[in-house]
Order: sequence, then C-alpha cells, then structure tokens
Amino acid sequence: MVRVMDEDLRKKADPTDNVLRMGAYASRAALDIVGVAGMDHDFQSLRDPNNKLVRTYQNLMSEPPLYMKIIFLLTLLLGDPAVVHDLPLERNRSIERSSETIRDVARQMIRQKRAKWESGSSTAEDIDIVSVALRSGNFTEEELVDQMMTFLGAGHETTSTALQWCVYVLCKHPDVQTRLREEIRANLPPISTENPQPPAATDIDNLPYLNAVCNEVLRYHPSVPATIRCASRDTTIIGEPIPKGTLFLIAPEIIGKSKELWGPDADKFNPERWLGPGRANNGGADSNYANLTFLHGPRSCIGQGFAKAELACMVAVVVGKYHMELKNPNAPLEIRQQATVCPKDGVLAKFTNIEGW
Repeated sequence: MVRVMDEDLRKKADPTDNVLRMGAYASRAALDIVGVAGMDHDFQSLRDPNNKLVRTYQNLMSEPPLYMKIIFLLTLLLGDPAVVHDLPLERNRSIERSSETIRDVARQMIRQKRAKWESGSSTAEDIDIVSVALRSGNFTEEELVDQMMTFLGAGHETTSTALQWCVYVLCKHPDVQTRLREEIRANLPPISTENPQPPAATDIDNLPYLNAVCNEVLRYHPSVPATIRCASRDTTIIGEPIPKGTLFLIAPEIIGKSKELWGPDADKFNPERWLGPGRANNGGADSNYANLTFLHGPRSCIGQGFAKAELACMVAVVVGKYHMELKNPNAPLEIRQQATVCPKDGVLAKFTNIEGW
C-alpha cells in the first residue's frame, strides 16, 4: 500500500503537494488482503483503482440520498426496515446491479477453482477458505457465492473504515502519532525491497502501544456504530418482557462511550487505558461486554482476530513511513453514513515521508 502511495506522490506535478485521500488506499488494500488471505486471489485493486470490482464497491458504499434515509427511518418505526429494499427505487436498482456484478466475479473464481481441482492441478498449498469449502462438497455454487459475498463485503470495508479513523485520530493527536512511530521504528524492520520479508505475527503482537492505539480507535470510532437484532423468542431483559419479533437497536458507539462502563474519560481518545496489567483485552472496563465493536455471542464477528491483525499491520506501515497531518485541520468533521461510518472526505491528509526507516 505505501509503495503505491509513494508512487502517486512522485507522480504529482507539484512536488510540494503531498496530499492523499487515505480512504482510496485503505479500501483497495483491504480488498486485496481479503482476496489473497481468504481466496488466494489478488484483485490488483491497489495497482488498478479503476477496475470493475473497486468501482462496484464504491457505488455500493456511497452515501444514500436523503430520501432513502427518511424512508428507512419510517420503516424502522413501523417495525419492518427490510421492506425498504423491496421498493422500486433507483437506489435499490443500482445496489442490485452492483451486487450481481460482485456475484459474477465470485462465481467465476469458484468455477476456476473447481476446474483446477477437478483437473488435478491443485496443490497442497491451495488451502484458502473457498478451496477448502469447495472440496468439502457441503456447499452448492450459489451457497459458496453467498459466503464470498460476506467475506468480500464485511471483510474489507470495516477494516478500511477503521484505518481511515486511525489516520484521522493520529492527525488530531500528533503526540500519540510520534510515540507510536517511535515504537514501530524501534521494533519493526522497514518495508523495502532490501527487506522483503514481512514481520511475523508475534512481532506485531509484541507492540503494546500499537495495539493500544488500534483498540482505542475501534472503541472510540467503531466501523459499524449500530446494528439491529430481532428477538427469536419471548424473553425478558432486566425484568422487562420482550415479545418474540421485537427489534433491538444495539449501538456499540454509545456503549463504547459510556462513562458508567469506561470511566469519566470515556468520551476522550486515550490509548493509555489499554496499557498496564490486565488492561490489554478490556481497556480497564469491568467487563469485556463493555466493548461491542465486534459484538459477542454466537452472532459476534468471526473475523475479529484477522481484522485486528490486519489493521495493526496497515497502521504500522503507514505511521512508520509517514508523518501525517490533515489537509484542513480546523474543518468540522463530516461523516459518511452507509453500512459503515467514516469521515466523508476519506481523510484528506498530508503524508510526509520520514527518512531512516
């Protein structure tokens, strides 16, 4: 990712212009990572920002028009927000076209893997998630397509959003950025052609401040600030009867800023809360359930370990290489609201290459 960023900076006509939109690189890098790690396929999104898959996801993740937000709120109040997707609206038709494009890409990949397997040309190294599922014989082609849609969508946009928030927050807290860079440079080798070997997972795990910063960003700015659940049976919550079919709005962002759960500084960005004995996993909160960024229980995010490791690696290479400042540091924060919530401008920032790493 940083090599592509470097190339784009060198291509600028004005050598003093070091402004890049972090969101563009974060989304493409995360898409390539989930492709390689989960499907043994490089989408080449970083090298080709205009490829079909990138443009399709950009359309899917664009902020919906105001009328769609109003309709969604009305259907939520009426108790059936899913009905909004069945309305004959241009936005829905656009989403349907984009979804079918991605399904076609997934379908082609599955057929290529099946042909390779049936011809006997696959090897023991073909152990990506899709290949394993294909060989199991437990999934139809369309079921595999459905699984790939989940991997691609949930597996890249949330991490992309988290990286954008990391860059934004570190620009707002230059002292944290400086301390983090010092830890990274002191413990990780530079990413270069002279050092092609990536750091091991243990190298990343052993950087307490890096993990503290990432955990604090995930707490303070969860990629998915709210989600909906439906009661599958009659139950009670704190003695309150909850009939089957009741919709619940679960808000990780609100829970993550609760002073009752996180202390008087809950509304402050403070990586220090994750440092010290017994704090690495809960940030000093009394319970793990105070952190709902990845939810808990059987519907929790199954990819949270991978997502955290991926985020830490991307933050390390960006912060280790560049000093970052917002292009417009005094501008009010505007957010884009869609499946995920992130800075609306994709974080326009100045990236200054720091020598020595």
